[in-house]
Amino acid sequence: MLTTKQRTVLKSKASVIAPVFQIGKQGITDNVIKEINDALKARELIKISVLKNADFTAKEIIAELAEMTDSEPVQAIGNKIVLYRLSDKKGIKHVLED
Repeated sequence: MLTTKQRTVLKSKASVIAPVFQIGKQGITDNVIKEINDALKARELIKISVLKNADFTAKEIIAELAEMTDSEPVQAIGNKIVLYRLSDKKGIKHVLED
């Protein structure tokens, strides 16, 4: 579980990254979960866009996405979702170590 300080650091880092996925009318498919898992493994911190034609909002699905990808929900704001998962690679994890 992320602390408030860690979440703040991740939100700051996420503000400058572009979304790597879009979730639309088809919703959360097995392929979307696989691609999100691959991206989290490679990047640790990712941003996802929820399209306007989706039947749900970012806030409605962030917890489900986090659970399905074994990641931490960082933020759901507007139509954007930010997820974080520590990977074996060196990445931003050094920022989160206390």
